[in-house]
Amino acid sequence: MATTLNDAKDVLIDRAHRRMAGEFTASTLTVRQKTALTCRILSDAGHDSGLAGQITARGEEPGTYWTQRLGLGFDEITEDNLLLVDEDLNVLSGSGMPNPANRFHSWIYRARPDVNCIVHTHPLHVAALSMLEVPLEVSQMDLTPLYDDCAFLAEWPGVPVGNEEGEIISAALGDKRAILLAHHGQLVAGGTVEEACHLAVLIERAARLQLLAMSAGTIKPLPPGLAAEAHDWTSSDARNRANFAYHARRALVRHPDCLTAQPSPPTSAAATSTATTATTTAEATQQGA
Repeated sequence: MATTLNDAKDVLIDRAHRRMAGEFTASTLTVRQKTALTCRILSDAGHDSGLAGQITARGEEPGTYWTQRLGLGFDEITEDNLLLVDEDLNVLSGSGMPNPANRFHSWIYRARPDVNCIVHTHPLHVAALSMLEVPLEVSQMDLTPLYDDCAFLAEWPGVPVGNEEGEIISAALGDKRAILLAHHGQLVAGGTVEEACHLAVLIERAARLQLLAMSAGTIKPLPPGLAAEAHDWTSSDARNRANFAYHARRALVRHPDCLTAQPSPPTSAAATSTATTATTTAEATQQGA
């Protein structure tokens, strides 16, 4: 006999949040491993653009972060070839040099202590939309984590290797989690690697949908109240962990070389068998290589 059919929506939402928090628990992966996986996940999602773009995640020591080595594409990143750098981009661990454009990440980390991972990329549809000098329009349910949470920098400040660009981009981002950069690309800033990875996947999909919708007619806005409710519903830490776990399982099957070891990515109890299959497949691939 059903007992919840007369419950109010806010009661059901609260109950679901509490259940998800218990179901999708913290990852056993390290920040370094999650950063490497994010590179592979976003490469598969169309974020690769040669050597352009950077993914960074705060290190254990203040003023440090992990990032990829200049000269490697997202599809070549492993946990072993990531670099640990300081705010001046001096290499503290690893071999090679970071992308000089990482400088503006240091400005964002200083301005936003709540941010622990930054993804800056030039994916195809985001880049195309950026050429039109129009903001991102969130008008579809799946994209609501970005609703009223994506800033817009209308003027291109040039190559982001100077401190000026760091000041401009960090100021334009403000307290939001994402920003569309005209004539450039996108940047997302997450409290966790999982959050930043999920938002990066979404913003490219959002740009693609916007371009498709604009080619067919006029985009109709979402009702603000319902869109804000959906933003909050889809932005919980548990949902970010669940989304990342899904992408990580797929990435481990496709890219078993990404991690030195092969721990199972975070899963729910219901997904344990799926994760086991993915990890077993990845191990078998390595052994057969």
